[in-house]
Amino acid sequence: MKKEKTFFYSSKDFEIPYLKEAWGLADAVFEAAPLSAASADKAKGFEAISIFTNDDASAPVLETLYRNGTRLIAIRAAGYDNADIEKAAALGITIANVPEYSPYAIAEHAVALVLALNRKLITASRQVQQHNFTTGNLIGFNLHGKTAGIIGTGRIGSIFAKIMHGFGCCLLGLDIKENDLLKEKYGLKYVDLPDLCREAEIISIHTNLTPHTKYIINKKTISLVQRGMMLINTSRGACVHTADVMEAVDNGHIGYFGTDVYENEKGIFFYDHSGKAPEDELLKRMLAHPNVLVTPHQAFATREALFNIAETTFRNIDCWNKRIHSGNELTVTSDTANSFTNNT
Repeated sequence: MKKEKTFFYSSKDFEIPYLKEAWGLADAVFEAAPLSAASADKAKGFEAISIFTNDDASAPVLETLYRNGTRLIAIRAAGYDNADIEKAAALGITIANVPEYSPYAIAEHAVALVLALNRKLITASRQVQQHNFTTGNLIGFNLHGKTAGIIGTGRIGSIFAKIMHGFGCCLLGLDIKENDLLKEKYGLKYVDLPDLCREAEIISIHTNLTPHTKYIINKKTISLVQRGMMLINTSRGACVHTADVMEAVDNGHIGYFGTDVYENEKGIFFYDHSGKAPEDELLKRMLAHPNVLVTPHQAFATREALFNIAETTFRNIDCWNKRIHSGNELTVTSDTANSFTNNT
């Protein structure tokens, strides 16, 4: 079957070389703008499009895409909370994602946030640049012997558990499906959310954003945590109620907050605002606090992850063109159910 051209929304300069390497120089159009109601017509005539995490694939946008001929949306990420899966299936649009591109990249970044906050690396770097080599305000703590609570023990969470076990941490886990290997090999103990909040000195979030996990860390759960604990989020920004977290950081109930995501990051992260800071008072509070470390949704950004994302995205598109199941479809449409074959 003839390979169709694909329209790539939210194309980033750093990812285009990897996409071109996997996809080839032809049959791809790269657009920097994100998918939205205002930009949906840009892909008119393209059966296949590709989107990223902050693109808007809500029902109204999907209806426009469908009218314009789109029948496949390839998400260049594992998360798909930005897409209305039920609406896509009803319209007959196939959506496929990249369920595993490099769980090591995300887990290692979460650990980097832990270490940077604990050992005050950002403050230390700023001081020595000013030739201040004192250490009185750089006191951290040993990770060895501390209890790390992991919300979501799937691919990424399990690697985070393995790394923290290597530091000598005691491990607690929360997940709807228990990982027996983590229990047997690393001594991870599954508990409910209140117990995890009470017992963990470090909590790291590695879950998808669902109605059940939205604001899983909020004023109520924060009231249960140990004073001075550390909170890490490399999953989705809306897994934490940021205003509640910042209130707890300000009063010292949460001692450290490291996040690679932000619930209001759309239109901010992935863009250069150095000429004019975003008018986001909550983000300003986060950036100004010495015990908060924000990174700009970069946890996925390793060479290995970008290559895997590009390769799997290409494979999803290629399988759709050939009417073969890639195994990464999130929707089951009449088209896929009746005419696709298994990719074995």
